[in-house]
Amino acid sequence: MAKVKMTAAVTLQEQLAADIYDMRIKAPEIAESAVPGQFVCLYSKDGARILPRPISLCGIDKEKGELRLVYRIAGEGTKEFSGLAAGDTIDVLGPLGNGFPLQAGKRAFLIGGGIGVPPMLELAKALHGLNRSGEDSLVQSVLGYRDSQMFLKDEFEAYGPVYAATEDGSFGTSGNVLDAIREQGLTADVIYACGPTPMLRALKAYAAEKGLECWLSLEEKMACGVGACLACVCRSKEVDGHSQVHNKRICKDGPVFRSDEIEL
Repeated sequence: MAKVKMTAAVTLQEQLAADIYDMRIKAPEIAESAVPGQFVCLYSKDGARILPRPISLCGIDKEKGELRLVYRIAGEGTKEFSGLAAGDTIDVLGPLGNGFPLQAGKRAFLIGGGIGVPPMLELAKALHGLNRSGEDSLVQSVLGYRDSQMFLKDEFEAYGPVYAATEDGSFGTSGNVLDAIREQGLTADVIYACGPTPMLRALKAYAAEKGLECWLSLEEKMACGVGACLACVCRSKEVDGHSQVHNKRICKDGPVFRSDEIEL
């Protein structure tokens, strides 16, 4: 899949929660081939910040040629992006990485934790369209938040039932996403997840215990974003053909991996 570097126009920017921003950019060349689970790299206009910032795709509108990026301010680069408004421009490279496999006929858990929630929304939309048959949705979204600022939760409800867990107990299940699954007695055939490593590690173990297929999107700091620098690696069971060691490059080989391919 060819990646494109281009200057994109910002069409919308709004704040969703504390330090969480929703930006739409016009990037038809990237949107045309992008799939759920991939990401783009955004470039700062400040020459002192050379490395791009990877941002997952929350939405892909192929008809409008737009990408939706929901991100958290994590440093000076993302703080700069949050100041952009409609009509501003930004340099972007994408689509990057490998997305989630879309499978029909399987009851799915879509699990997002924190800033791992946004990339699950486009996947929910895609799986809902693939499995649309009658009233019973095969998509079950389980979302984990720190508190009651549950950004994007309402949008998941268009694609199936949504269950929430909050660390402070202010809404839904008090605890984490696995607590919500157990409390609600939920079952599925396949897990798709994105979020912090402790959450993914727990889901990997849960999937192994239950004999479930499990796909994890790893969050990691990146440098080049295209697999050249080996700055974002995770330990793998198989020897990587590029580095000749037990590593997988998250930006190039991932960010989505089958859970039994990697060590967490």
